[in-house]
Amino acid sequence: MAAFDTTRTTYGVATFANRVIAFVADLALSVRSWNDVRITSNALSNLTDRELNDIGLARGDINNVARSHFTR
Repeated sequence: MAAFDTTRTTYGVATFANRVIAFVADLALSVRSWNDVRITSNALSNLTDRELNDIGLARGDINNVARSHFTR
């Protein structure tokens, strides 16, 4: 009786493909995160000091809030 081993990839082709896919996914996530920070920063920058004060922020807090993981 012959046995066929299906658990091994041929010459690491699947491993290379997985690394490429993971790299592209990480790149897409980085671009998406950068864009979220940019949009949030622009939106907060367009508010007046009074409006920022109403939501409990100062103008100097905009970069920290835009980059914060808690606000997304």
